[in-house]
Amino acid sequence: MASKRIEIMDTTLRDGEQTSGVSFSASEKLTIAKLLLEELKVDRIEIASARVSEGEFQAVKNVTKWAKDNNYLDQVEVLTFVDKGVSIDWMIEAGAVVQNLLTKGSLNHLTYQLKKTADQHFSEISETIALAASKGIKTNVYLEDWSNGMRNSKNYVFEFLEFLNTQEVDRIMLPDTLGILTPPESYEFVKEIKEKYPNLHFDFHAHNDYDLSVANVMSALNAGADGLHLTVNGMGERAGNAPMASTIAMINDFMPNIDIGVNEKVLFTVSKLVENFSGIMIPANKPVIGANVFTQTAGIHADGDNKKNLYFSDLMPERFGRTRKYALGKASGKANIQKNLQELGLSLNDDDLKKVTQRIIELGDKKEVVTKEDLPYIISDVLDSYSYEEHTKVNSYVLTHAKGLKPSTTVSITIDGETYEENASGDGQFDAFMKALHKIYKQRDKQLPDLIDYAVRIPPGSHSDALCETIITWKNGKNEFKTRGLDSDQTVSAIKATEKMLNIITN
Repeated sequence: MASKRIEIMDTTLRDGEQTSGVSFSASEKLTIAKLLLEELKVDRIEIASARVSEGEFQAVKNVTKWAKDNNYLDQVEVLTFVDKGVSIDWMIEAGAVVQNLLTKGSLNHLTYQLKKTADQHFSEISETIALAASKGIKTNVYLEDWSNGMRNSKNYVFEFLEFLNTQEVDRIMLPDTLGILTPPESYEFVKEIKEKYPNLHFDFHAHNDYDLSVANVMSALNAGADGLHLTVNGMGERAGNAPMASTIAMINDFMPNIDIGVNEKVLFTVSKLVENFSGIMIPANKPVIGANVFTQTAGIHADGDNKKNLYFSDLMPERFGRTRKYALGKASGKANIQKNLQELGLSLNDDDLKKVTQRIIELGDKKEVVTKEDLPYIISDVLDSYSYEEHTKVNSYVLTHAKGLKPSTTVSITIDGETYEENASGDGQFDAFMKALHKIYKQRDKQLPDLIDYAVRIPPGSHSDALCETIITWKNGKNEFKTRGLDSDQTVSAIKATEKMLNIITN
């Protein structure tokens, strides 16, 4: 079966900007426009609504100037209105040459919003299209609320299409303005229209109010739609528009009879840039572009990947410029950890791997976020912990820090089966902890080593919730030695390093 070439029109800079709280600057619009056309290689972009603001006007001028210089001007579109040529004058001054004319696609909107008859509306549309053509502007037409029109006033929709078939129009756009369609309706409505007007070009514009936008797009394509309107990250009013990344992946994997020119390799790059500019964060579980969608968490999945890629699908991360990750946490198994060790160029024997696995599970139970970069620290901490026999255990402690009061600590420890409890204050929480220990060891007529160096580090690229490693250098007589502690809390990691020191001097 011969493939059909489908146009992809990105409307992130127009419809996507209607996301609550989003307003792209002129420079941001230009950057996104360049990326969409040059790198992502969409066929067209809709960049603004006419007459909105002076800032929007300057943004459009910047984009059209660049587009003209680089032979993209016919691919840059602006939403316009039936307003006796005001929008067209705005477009001409802004340098745009393609208008997407907003009209009424349902009898309800025509009657109660415009308060006009169909003949009046069609006459004004005809005048607008003719005026645009006389000034060298091409016209596409939006049938706003078309989905409700097909449900409730189909005769009006087909009367409208019959009229548009006589006009100088390049594309007719069919928006599910309120995101109300189901996949069967999307198929039925588009098919009925394409069968009656096979030579007209119809774009399908889906919204996501019921989370059906990608399914509706698939149905519309199967019914014969000629073009799609999408937005990066599914941005748009209310629940947003059909998302670019998911739709492109769906077409490439499930619709071999459809041909598109979008470069899926840069979908993630574009998504992250738009996330940054818009301030609207991509959900971690967002298909294709979410942080977690190529992360295996369960150990059984990592094990399956080691055994003939049992948990792989065609949705491979490399297609989108990404890599598969294996999460570390309470669901981790040895296979997850081995995958991360391989990436770091590290290896452990079976016994040590079991110990490290158990420690990661313990950290996961505490809801700690464990990363690949944390692994060397965990390995060092775990193997160091097994280098001595435990005679001393810090049972519990209370650390207090209040404004205007010196930090204090109450600590309980057990040494060779005997439990001690002391309280002390100090210049900081850890200093107070050490002073409480000195009191306990004084009761035992034993001197603690001197603390001569204290260093704290976190894995490169980690965040404030990362695991923290504290390395303390102690001096006991003429001998110096180091102990390490690992925790997300710096003071707690220092206490763990100190507990190791107490066991070393006891041994």
